[in-house]
Parts: sequence; structure tokens; C-alpha cells
Amino acid sequence: MSKLILSSELLNSLVDGRTPSKDDAYHIYQDSEMDPTDLYKVSQFLRTKNKGTRVTYSRKVFFNLINLCRDTCSYCTYKSEPGQAKVSMLSKNDITSLVNVAKKQNCTEALFVTGERPEQKYQEARTWLKENGFSSTTEYLVAASEIALEAGLFPHTNAGNLTKDEMRQLKDTNVSLGLMLENSSERLSEEGMPHQFAPSKNPKARIKVLQNAGELKIPMTTGLLVGIGENPHELIDSIYAIKEIHDKYQNIQEIILQNFQPKIDTPMKSSPMPQERYFKTLVALTRIILPDMNIQIPPNLSPVSYSSFLSAGINDWGGISPITLDYVNPEFPWPRINDVNTNCADAGFHLRARFPVYPEFFHMVNSDLVSKMSEIADSDNLVSSEYAK
Repeated sequence: MSKLILSSELLNSLVDGRTPSKDDAYHIYQDSEMDPTDLYKVSQFLRTKNKGTRVTYSRKVFFNLINLCRDTCSYCTYKSEPGQAKVSMLSKNDITSLVNVAKKQNCTEALFVTGERPEQKYQEARTWLKENGFSSTTEYLVAASEIALEAGLFPHTNAGNLTKDEMRQLKDTNVSLGLMLENSSERLSEEGMPHQFAPSKNPKARIKVLQNAGELKIPMTTGLLVGIGENPHELIDSIYAIKEIHDKYQNIQEIILQNFQPKIDTPMKSSPMPQERYFKTLVALTRIILPDMNIQIPPNLSPVSYSSFLSAGINDWGGISPITLDYVNPEFPWPRINDVNTNCADAGFHLRARFPVYPEFFHMVNSDLVSKMSEIADSDNLVSSEYAK
């Protein structure tokens, strides 16, 4: 790519390897509102330079362990109340049965998801834990991870704001953990905003969890939710908040950029979803701010146009399940993996299956788990093509 292609000297400097300041990113966003073409050219260039033309995904099974939650977010349909039809409280037998199905489908990721500390709010959660032999959700997560690991699946847990000690416990059985920052702005926790009744979504608390994971050398998935009432500067600030953590600890393995989708039975049911151009611009900005980062969008949330985001600089599709719903967004089915492969190939990319930890973060995973992954890994520490068929 020649500098002559771009009219912006600021964007030209990024092609030459300069990292943009936060003020630079604000200016680039403002310029892109007129025409984002040059921004997309640079984000593509940086993705190809740092990631090549390989696009990855993780073949997963989603364990909706318990969806009772002490928080209430204005856009969430994942959370259930006791007695609702969608309530999920999996027994150890349920976990074992789903593990067996997942193995037959050659899944490699066991995604364990829970509400935020449900036992603190619900007697039903405390009773469920006691019936299964545990006093806390984290204790159960450790045991559930052991069941999955024994069968040859590799756990990745999303359980909200875990303490440092809880993350230390899970590191023995989980190859990575996840916590969405969502946004670094405390404004979104104010009265009338989506996180007003969700204390765990306080950005200072979430940033502390990500920092603790860095101190423990745990590969972390994090990300942003786009379109929940933030402004562009707040999203850019949030990208830099993640960058600051990664610059210090080098443990952020990927950033998910998730576009808000209004749900009928939520307070934000009438809020508009973000315009696709706005969303793609934020994806491209993330790439130029963090050129080496693994960046993904969930393909099921952009079902018609997800492959077009390759032009904005992504290099991953996240977890895709051939057997379970996306219980966070059940209205949006996963695309078929063969269809994703075809769309990637048509755009000039090749799709590869990865583990729930990226190859460049294997050194942070305990040696026993790495040894287990190596049994079905290729020389690049991706899932071998023979296993991923």
C-alpha cells in the first residue's frame, strides 16, 4: 500500500508503523464519518500485515450452567428469574451428557457461562449448589471444568467479576477466561442508563478483574458492546483502557466487538441497533489502535453481512457451536461452519479451527493443559485439520 493512496497523512503514518494517540483516534473517527474508505484500507493492511489471510474460530459447546443473576442490565435476556421457562441450572449429569454430545461433534471448547454470583441473591441457587455438593458457583465451575477436561474438551469460563483467588483456582482447568468490559464509561451506570441496576458492570471493577488476570498470567477474552447508549469517544476510550492493560500484562488474547440487538422483553426493546457503518468503523479503529490484537465479531449477530467485516480488519469469528444455542442471543442462530468457510474462501481467506486459547498465548497455560491440547494440535498450535473436519 502506497502512502499516495491515502489522503490523510495521519493514516499514512499508521501504515508506516506509528501507533495512534487517543486524540489521533478521535480525529480519525471524525474524518471517517464523511468517508470511512481510507480507514478500512488501513485496518485491512494492518490485519494482513499482522495476521495474514487466516481467519479462526473455536468449535464450542455452550454450557448455560446457571442463568440466575444478581445484576439486571437493560438489554439482557440471558438472565432468568426462578420459575421462568428459560431458567437453567445444570446438574453434573446434565454436564456429562452434553460433554458426550460435544465430543461426537469434535468440539474443542467447553464454554461455561453463569450469571453474576446468583447465590448471593437467590435461595434457589444456593439450594441447587448444595444439591450438587458445592457452596459457591466458582466451586461448581471448577468441578464442571474437570468433567469437560477429562473428556478432552478445553474449558473457557465467563462468570462475571471473579476474585483473584477464584481465577487462580480456575486457571488449573481453564485454558482461558473471559470478561467483557462492555464500556469504560461510568456514565452508563447512571440513573436511566443500561447498567444502573448492574453493579458488577462498573468499569473500575471490571478493569480490576482484567488486571488481576494479568498478574496471574491468564489469557483473557474481553470486549465492548456497541450501541447501548455510548458515544464514539467513550468507545475509543474503552479500546484504550483495554490497550493499557494489555501493554502492561500482555494477557488480552482477543477483543470481541458485539453489536447491540434490541430484545422484545427488555427495557431497551425500542432502542435502535447500531448502524452497520458505525459498527464497522469502530471495528476498524480497534484494529489500528491494537494492530497485533485478535479481533472478532459474533457472526450470528450480523447474519447477512458478517463476511464484510473482513474488510474492516477482523481475524476471528469467536466460538461457533454446532449443537447449542447462543444463550445470550438465542434469537440469532449460529451460521453453519461450512457456510462460514465458504464465505471466507470467497473473500480470499482461509478458515481454521483454534482452541479457546490462541496459539501465541499457550505459554501462559499450565503445562498439563498444553500437553492435552498438543494431542490434537498441529505445528501452529491450532486444532489439526484432521480433528476439525
